[in-house]
Amino acid sequence: MEGASLMETLIRRRGWRILSAVLALGLIAGACGSDGDDGASSSASSSAAVATTAAPAATTAAPAAAPADDSLPGEGVSLTMCRADWASGYIQAEIVRQILQTAGFEVSDPAEIELGPSNAFTAMAEGSCDFWANSWYPGHFSWFENQLSDGSLVADHVEAVPGLFQDSGVQGFLVTKSWAEENNVSTIDQINSDEALWSQLDSDGNGKGEILGCPENWTCDDIIENQIAFGNGSTPWDNMEETKAGYDALYAEMVDRVNNGDPGILYTWTPTAYVTVLVPGQNVLWLSVETPLDASNPLGKEGGASHAQGEGFTGFDASMCTQPCQLGWEPADIQVSMRTDRLNETPFLRHLFPLIKPSILDIAFLQVDQDAGDGSQAHVIELASGWMSENADHVNDWIASASASLAAGDTPETIEGPDLGPLGDGSLGTVEVGAGEDIQIRSLHAISGDVAFLGVPMSRAVDMAVADYGDIHG
Repeated sequence: MEGASLMETLIRRRGWRILSAVLALGLIAGACGSDGDDGASSSASSSAAVATTAAPAATTAAPAAAPADDSLPGEGVSLTMCRADWASGYIQAEIVRQILQTAGFEVSDPAEIELGPSNAFTAMAEGSCDFWANSWYPGHFSWFENQLSDGSLVADHVEAVPGLFQDSGVQGFLVTKSWAEENNVSTIDQINSDEALWSQLDSDGNGKGEILGCPENWTCDDIIENQIAFGNGSTPWDNMEETKAGYDALYAEMVDRVNNGDPGILYTWTPTAYVTVLVPGQNVLWLSVETPLDASNPLGKEGGASHAQGEGFTGFDASMCTQPCQLGWEPADIQVSMRTDRLNETPFLRHLFPLIKPSILDIAFLQVDQDAGDGSQAHVIELASGWMSENADHVNDWIASASASLAAGDTPETIEGPDLGPLGDGSLGTVEVGAGEDIQIRSLHAISGDVAFLGVPMSRAVDMAVADYGDIHG
């Protein structure tokens, strides 16, 4: 990048990037209690460049040595796996795949079906994909309310499975450190209430400060929109708006702003190599909010009650976060989701998945190594295979313990899904439409005033959908 600052030069050096990963993720692991003694752990040194979300070519993995047993619990069972369309999810997906291969399962290459969350949950519900290892709960519970063409819901077919990383997906907004300190910025709410601040974030001159958010097919984009409408619960962030685009483009824009000392706000998450370039405490800070989003779902989004962020996250000190620190996002559980019928057909998996708990720091280091590579699936497989070799004893213990638990008739750990209420059972009332009668579809949106930017596009979308579908008759 032309005109790179001294800080950018430093953070691109091998040792600094490793230290950045340790600072960003070691502190997170400690604050969240996510890296317990039951997690497999190895050490990996790394260097990295900007992450990519390209879907590389498929390659066959070489799983670790199997337990010394004549038969394996997964023999004869084929599973179709998909993965997320963000690069930081590739490594954990491939590790889970190779663990299942070690247990005898035939598992397709997840790089062949790369999807955003909405499409992934629909694909699992419809059966074109059996499982993935890239769910971020509770936010992804919002997709459980998606309705399929047969009238059933995603929740009727898919469930969250314990395991992987509990309370580990720390997420929130980063702000340019130099700008925040020069202007004594503490919260987004403060920025929203002061035109002298939010106007500096208005790069296109439309009268709104910009939050660089998420791609439109993820989940965080909807959560951010609800956060903007919610604000602190009484005052919305009505002078702010979310910019949606490919995440790497948003990230690159933020890097440019930070390197130039310009103000910027970017949503990001951990574990990811992004925070080894935009380093909290070095060139950015985590930006606080006054109040985490509740379950009120102010925009009425489908599944929006699951956007609630509980008590948020307050675990960073003044060196990394504006004070008083409140990220406004609760740490996510990064877990497997799978079709219920496939779990019921192969109950061994219900006993195995809760045991699979790699070290979150291992994953962070591997992501940095991944970003330093050629972007191929072959490199992802190579990195995951190295982890498997170094943690073969853990993997074999997980498989053996799951087999023993199943044989003993133990009840496996489960996750209770969201309460979807009386959807589709008629308890909320019914409307009968006679043959040939028009069906009236109505929507209510704000199309004037400060929040018109939210309602006008939704109203237009309804008009376009009706025009595209044509007349509807009972």
